[in-house]
Amino acid sequence: MKKIGFTTTIPVEIVLSAGHVPVDLNNIFVAGSDPSALIEEAHTDGLPRNCCSWIKGLYTVGAKLKAVDEIIAVSNGDCSNTHALTELFGEAGIPVHTFSYPYNEPYPSKALKTQMELLAGKLGTTLKAASQYCEKTDKIRDKLKMLDRLTYEGEVSGFENHLWLVSSSDFNGDAGKFLKDVDDVIAKASLREKNDKSIRLGYIGVPPIIPAIYDFIESKNCKVVFNEVQRQFSIPSENADYVERYIEYTYPYGVMGRINDIAERIRERRIDGIIHYVQSFCFRQIQDTLIKKYLPVPVLTIEGDMPGNLDGRTKIRIDSFIEMLESKKKK
Repeated sequence: MKKIGFTTTIPVEIVLSAGHVPVDLNNIFVAGSDPSALIEEAHTDGLPRNCCSWIKGLYTVGAKLKAVDEIIAVSNGDCSNTHALTELFGEAGIPVHTFSYPYNEPYPSKALKTQMELLAGKLGTTLKAASQYCEKTDKIRDKLKMLDRLTYEGEVSGFENHLWLVSSSDFNGDAGKFLKDVDDVIAKASLREKNDKSIRLGYIGVPPIIPAIYDFIESKNCKVVFNEVQRQFSIPSENADYVERYIEYTYPYGVMGRINDIAERIRERRIDGIIHYVQSFCFRQIQDTLIKKYLPVPVLTIEGDMPGNLDGRTKIRIDSFIEMLESKKKK
């Protein structure tokens, strides 16, 4: 049994059906005792400071700590820096498999199916076996849908929602235990009084390198009722076709698909405003223009770089945004 790391969400049932342990390198990095030290170690090795901190953290976890036996690098559908990161992993002696989500392909389902079959073969399984493994993981995904519903109904906090949905990329390396843990969270949340704070916010963009943002937002007259990318990491599609589920997974594709999904959640969850988090030096910042153009509610864009506390300027901007939404709602 090998530990198979990956740089972003992949069809995890392929790893599980091959009998291996899935490990999302992002979760190892940001949940570590000192993620800033991992970034500094990458700087020491020569990685540029004007490079995304997530890439630097992944580099240290994979190439220096060697926390996994092999790595699946998503070369299309995530960060373009992954191409160079793949070379660094290879230089460090870590076996690397590449996986690519289709972009502007005339037959995207066919292209993705080919990629999934190739990855399954490299790991010692088949696409059919991975699809059948969904009988086990679908039980977890159903629970995550329930947890997500309890979030916008008021029993589960925005941070809890973030934590469990983002962790579903690898089920914390133990799908059976993960299912029991999510069951416990839902059972405890079901006993709570509903949170009836006035302002309902959505969080969109990559998961924050500064998770403290949730505590700050929810210390106000606000509740985060939607985490966009984290929800996508949980693969909310109920399509019976395993390949199509990962076609409907919006994160690796164009921004307009994401915008349509976000707009639907805004209506469904009665969201008053959107916090759009962008990571420093990430190409996705450019998409902010279209997000603000097409979403039907006000959008506040905030930028993060290093792990740590929420800075004073960002707190002031969030406070002002909330005050504006409160005033707008009263009118």
